Amino acid sequence: MKSFKIALILPAIGLLSACAVPEDKSRDRGIDSKHLSQLQAGIWVDPNGCDHWIIDDGLEGYLSARTDRYGKPVCSGVAPPTVATGPFKSGSSLPDPR
Repeated sequence: MKSFKIALILPAIGLLSACAVPEDKSRDRGIDSKHLSQLQAGIWVDPNGCDHWIIDDGLEGYLSARTDRYGKPVCSGVAPPTVATGPFKSGSSLPDPR
């Protein structure tokens, strides 16, 4: 009976610990961590021809659908399908504005 209780309690503790604190997804987690707004993004075009913002800082990568102000996908034709364009591999730093 005791082992049965332990078998029920351990998964419940594991599930509760996974709900503890939501992770801040707007920050880079690398060695030179920065807010994602400070990183350079490029555009990747999906097979349907719609744009996605893409950032690659070497260890981590970020991808987000590019949408207009109404939440509809942007399909600009900036590149052929499945091609990425722009300075997205520069990732971890913006050019010095000086």
